[in-house]
Amino acid sequence: MKKMLLCCCLSLFMLMTKAQNLKTPAPSPGSTVKQDFALSSVEVSYSRPAVKGRKIFGDLVPYGKVWRTGANGATVITFGDDVIIDGKPVPAGKYGLLTIPGEKEWTVILSKQLDVTSPAAYKQDQDFLRMKAKPSAMPFKVENFAIVFDEIMPTSMNLEILWDKTSVSIPIKAEIDSKVTKQIDELMKTDNPPYFSAAMYYMESGKDLNQALSWFDKGIEKNPDAFWMYYQKANCLAKLGKKQEAIAASSKSTELAKTAQNDDYVELNRKLMAKLK
Repeated sequence: MKKMLLCCCLSLFMLMTKAQNLKTPAPSPGSTVKQDFALSSVEVSYSRPAVKGRKIFGDLVPYGKVWRTGANGATVITFGDDVIIDGKPVPAGKYGLLTIPGEKEWTVILSKQLDVTSPAAYKQDQDFLRMKAKPSAMPFKVENFAIVFDEIMPTSMNLEILWDKTSVSIPIKAEIDSKVTKQIDELMKTDNPPYFSAAMYYMESGKDLNQALSWFDKGIEKNPDAFWMYYQKANCLAKLGKKQEAIAASSKSTELAKTAQNDDYVELNRKLMAKLK
């Protein structure tokens, strides 16, 4: 009898343990978005509540109060390198991303606190940065709260907060020229200088085009079948106003691309030649 009772107790305990470990879909699922940017990346971890027919801003999310900018846990943003926000330098590291929504203006906060899940937990003296941002009305509805990156350029991009029919944009910038230039100077002294990538950086950054052209030539000297290098050399020559030389470089690129059966570069050269003629 005791053995039967013990077995029943053990079975009941196992059932209760399984019940405690029951997993169901999260009503506001967590998400992490990571974007390569400048020489590093920016990552945001947050939760994504849904509208579910509710009025969001000014009701579910009150105006004038600190919002964790999501649901459930705190929203955390990680900068892999130093950035600039609202003209202020922000060192690499982790920050709490908080907001104070308003009907006509939002306050965006980067906080040293990484665990703010309610207005009561927020401490203003832990703010690292505060900036103002204007909300925009969207012509479509975003059902699940979203944080995305857009207008991504080598040294600038926007962090977009989107929910319901409201969007808020936070510009992020980076200063990388001195870092890249230092790398180029050091790597040009090695046995395998990055001629092509250095030339591309100089050309796309509006730096010394003659120096870029010299590096394209050195890169081609090491790899004479590189149709992509000839194509970029043609672009560089075009920027320098050397039209005939650009046409010659583009023609060579087309010839090599056809040999390599690379139709993409054949088409790119066709379009470039159309502009040059």
